[in-house]
Amino acid sequence: MGIKRKPAESRNDQHARPEKKPRPSAPRSEKAKLAFQPRPEWHTAELPPIATDNAPDMPSQRTVEELHNYANTLLNAENAAYNDAHLTGSASHKFLSTVMTSGTLEDKISALTLLVQESPLHTMKAFENLLGLAKKRSRDQALMAVAALKDLLGQGVVLPGDRKLRAFGKQPGLLSALQGENARWNKGEDLPGAVEKNHLIIWAYEDWLKRMYFELLQILENWCNDEVEYARSRAITFVFELLKDKPEQEENLLRLLVNKLGDTSRKIASRSSYLLLQLENTHPAMRMIVTNSIEADCLFRPGQSLHARYSAVVTLNQTILSQKEEGVANKLLEIYFSLFVQLLKPVEAKAAAVVSQPSDRTQGGGGKAGKMAMKKRKAEERSEDAEIQTRDKLMSQVLTGVNRAFPFADTNSATFEKQMDTIFRVAHSSNFNTAIQALMLIQQISSAKHYGAERFYRTLYESLLDPRIYNSSKQVMYLNLLYKSLKADLNAKRVQAFVKRLLQIIAMHDPPFVCGVLYLISELEGTFPSIRKMITQPEVDDEDEEEHFVDAPEEDDGTHPERNALVSAQASAAPIQHRYDPRKRDPEHANADRSCVWEMLPLIQHFHPSVSMFAEALLLAKEMPPKPDPSQHTLMHFLDRFVYRNAKTKPATSRGASIMQPMVDSHATDILVKPGEGAARSAVPVNSEAFWAKKVQDVAADEVFFHSFFNQAGKKKKPVAKEEKRRKRGDDSEEGSDDEAEEEIWQAIAKSRPDVEGIGEDDDDLGFSDLEDASGSEAGSEPGLDLGGGAEGEEGDMDFAEMDGFPGLESDDDAMLGSADEAAMDVEEESEKEEVSDNRKKRKEKKRLKSLPTFASAEDYAKLLDADPEDM
Repeated sequence: MGIKRKPAESRNDQHARPEKKPRPSAPRSEKAKLAFQPRPEWHTAELPPIATDNAPDMPSQRTVEELHNYANTLLNAENAAYNDAHLTGSASHKFLSTVMTSGTLEDKISALTLLVQESPLHTMKAFENLLGLAKKRSRDQALMAVAALKDLLGQGVVLPGDRKLRAFGKQPGLLSALQGENARWNKGEDLPGAVEKNHLIIWAYEDWLKRMYFELLQILENWCNDEVEYARSRAITFVFELLKDKPEQEENLLRLLVNKLGDTSRKIASRSSYLLLQLENTHPAMRMIVTNSIEADCLFRPGQSLHARYSAVVTLNQTILSQKEEGVANKLLEIYFSLFVQLLKPVEAKAAAVVSQPSDRTQGGGGKAGKMAMKKRKAEERSEDAEIQTRDKLMSQVLTGVNRAFPFADTNSATFEKQMDTIFRVAHSSNFNTAIQALMLIQQISSAKHYGAERFYRTLYESLLDPRIYNSSKQVMYLNLLYKSLKADLNAKRVQAFVKRLLQIIAMHDPPFVCGVLYLISELEGTFPSIRKMITQPEVDDEDEEEHFVDAPEEDDGTHPERNALVSAQASAAPIQHRYDPRKRDPEHANADRSCVWEMLPLIQHFHPSVSMFAEALLLAKEMPPKPDPSQHTLMHFLDRFVYRNAKTKPATSRGASIMQPMVDSHATDILVKPGEGAARSAVPVNSEAFWAKKVQDVAADEVFFHSFFNQAGKKKKPVAKEEKRRKRGDDSEEGSDDEAEEEIWQAIAKSRPDVEGIGEDDDDLGFSDLEDASGSEAGSEPGLDLGGGAEGEEGDMDFAEMDGFPGLESDDDAMLGSADEAAMDVEEESEKEEVSDNRKKRKEKKRLKSLPTFASAEDYAKLLDADPEDM
């Protein structure tokens, strides 16, 4: 209303859409202006040939910087031309640009990664954006961007896989071109030599990429030191993958990975060690490089912790060696012996420092230490104990490494023999497990090089008296060391001294070790028959064999008392010097061959059946039982029998995935006992029919009781009939079943051990009179005690069996009990019987009430409501 309508022509003109101006499209000639076509492998682009001879003279720094600036200008122009010609016209690139502006972070990272993959040379801006995202403070976002960069630079084709990147001033073509007359160049002049713009663009991009890669390493270093363990774990994984795939910056990447061996978290340190070993497996030529890096950056770094050194040594002793890499083995031995010297010195210096402190110095000028001081002292003690344990573990790992590297190294040099003194010092270490490993190393060296054998056997002979063997966890290893050492010995007298001392010390050891020693002696009998003579032949007496002539002393005129005393001492000591002397340090001079093994006799009466069986077989030259398994003679294995624990179905394997672990059957002739062998032999459960069907002769000594018990239990009635009988009997069935079970167990024990008497039929009513009769039948009655009041003789004597009616007879007055006392005792017995019957009635009543329902029916309630109150 009130609005004039416009003419149709004007309306049509107004609503007519304006004509779009034609967008100037880039001509095809502009795309051709790109110096390089878009391609992922920029480093494989063909360049004009140029000489790359060695340059005798270095060009001036100003000339190189001028050419570098000009090359950067050409590179930026190349990127701008690519953006104008390709990134703005394609629909896919428009979509990627939309994602980068309005998408999520994950979409942005994916879009930038796709752009860089198309042509890394022309997408420098996208790469810089990815690097900026990796510098974010958010861990998730930053690690996501770092993972994308790792995929581009590691598994991708952005970096060349056969060489490292070169800086602009170190390009061989540029250095060879800037020689002679072309040594100087200014902007605007022709390019020197055969250098063209394409060369400058490639060299400038390579220099830029090298700087960006170094920035990525700095970012990874920051994340490797992050306070969150997950971030550190991801960072070292990225470092490993970059180091594994491409050679660029391998020194810095390897240093980052080696430094994490000393991480405060054990998981990170273990992860770093595992990744270093995987790197050596992937690139075997890097073993020497990794070894040198661990030595310089971790082991001998000033102020390095023991934990970091421990992780480094574990990594080194897991290195796979071969005969072709003798240099790596020699380097490892050099590192190990240097660590020996370094580990033994600080302990002595610290002990000397503690002794030098004044002992009368107390806190507060003589006052009693407070609570905080006590806490501080306890914390220091705990830290010292932890340090000692770590040092012992480190020493053990160093010895393991020497044992593994020794067969592959060149040990003919004189310097190696000098290191034997260090190993012998370790053999007297405070940790007995470490000492065993040192002895194993010395045995291996002495058997291969025939050096220090006498000293080794003296040290091994001395170690038998070490009381720490009892609590050591390496008893099996120690037995195998004794077997390997004594079997290779050529001196029978020395072996006999070892046998004598072994039998002397096993009296204080547990049955597993005792069985192992007895089996060891039986195995040595085959190599040294003289051991059997120590059992079968009597001891040799010097007086029976030889006559000792000693000059008689001259007439004692009192002028030479010292000479006379010396001559008499020699005469008395002459027959003793050829007897067995257990205090000799050298086993060869202990004269054990002139003695007998009397120490074996108590073992026949040992409480453990396996020990007595081994001792009897060894003493009487019978067939030895099967090879003992130390794990089958322990208390825990005995208790496991009563819970019928099923044996493991999978065989035990060596821990870890190291190829350096010894094979199961390797050096089988040098192994005396091995845990787990007995489990395979006794795999049949004791509560199975296959075990019950065995003959008694085929059952092991420690299983005779179970065999007798189950055979006797199988002759009873079926369990179903027992259950029915129990239900009929009611309450008393439970008590009766317990008594029957105890009786069955006792009968089984009596059957397996004949010296134990079983429960007979007449033993159920065993009374006090029977006990008195058993105890007094031999000793007779006490003097002065009139039991019967009659005259002496058979007719007047009173038998204890007639006094069953007098329980608790203790004194003379009890023999004169009257009829009143007897009546009182009868009343008490009747009252006790009545109480027992009342208790049974009460139990039955309680059982009947428990069987009633909790709630009554509705009819019962109605009767109660209708009843009179008086009836209730």
